[in-house]
Amino acid sequence: MKYMLMRKADADTENGVLPTEDIFQAMADYNDRMTQAGVFIDGNGLRPTREGCRILFRNGEPTVVHGPFEQAGEQLAGYSVLEVNSLEEAIAWAKQWPPEDANGNVTLELRRYFTLEDFEPSPALEQHRSLGQLPREMNVHVAFAGNCREAMEFYAAVTGGNMEAVIAYGETPAAEDVPPEMHDRVIHASLNLRGRRLMGADMSGDCYHPPQGAQIHLEYEDTDQAERVFHALSDGGAIIMPFEKTFWAHRFGMTKDRFGVQWMISSQIEHCQ
Repeated sequence: MKYMLMRKADADTENGVLPTEDIFQAMADYNDRMTQAGVFIDGNGLRPTREGCRILFRNGEPTVVHGPFEQAGEQLAGYSVLEVNSLEEAIAWAKQWPPEDANGNVTLELRRYFTLEDFEPSPALEQHRSLGQLPREMNVHVAFAGNCREAMEFYAAVTGGNMEAVIAYGETPAAEDVPPEMHDRVIHASLNLRGRRLMGADMSGDCYHPPQGAQIHLEYEDTDQAERVFHALSDGGAIIMPFEKTFWAHRFGMTKDRFGVQWMISSQIEHCQ
């Protein structure tokens, strides 16, 4: 279930007062906890209503009304989009809102998204469904020749992702079907990167094939951070394309890390419309 957690406006937000460093850090920690738990989809703060407008339609004719708007407490100052299993789970996360914000005096509102399952069958429903026939998730799985644990721990350190699972063959019923030397090798590892997962496993013998013809792409807004990740991944590996300005991105580079996995790192890429 997808919910929008809305932070209502107040006098400070309507006056454009930016959060203090303590509040800013507390919100970063809060969003990070939700990200690591895999429930945080997106979130942003909104500028005051004086910088926005409303578009009113009367008999099909639009009229633009510029802010500011009265009753600050009825306006919206920011929002987070959460993917959870129930309203109770969404409430549990909302209750953890940082008390540093407005000295613990804020109003939050939770609203669940409509889904296509809420509507009766119709041609319009089928058209909407055809526009969104995408999988729930798309993750990347990489095979390793015995060094999966080392590689995944390295990727976690470089990216700041959350290592949510590292399971050895010997910890599963599959232990009976693999040789003893494979028992401490990894059958499943999962690194959570903002709700997307880089997964890996060790393969034995002829089952292992070095990765070819595919790259893992990481895109960053912050160019310095992108460059740090690029050079960290390149250490002990081989740069395929230097991290430089291109016609499609502010910076872009390709590299192969010391485990043989290829990466594309970009910053401020120009997405085609």
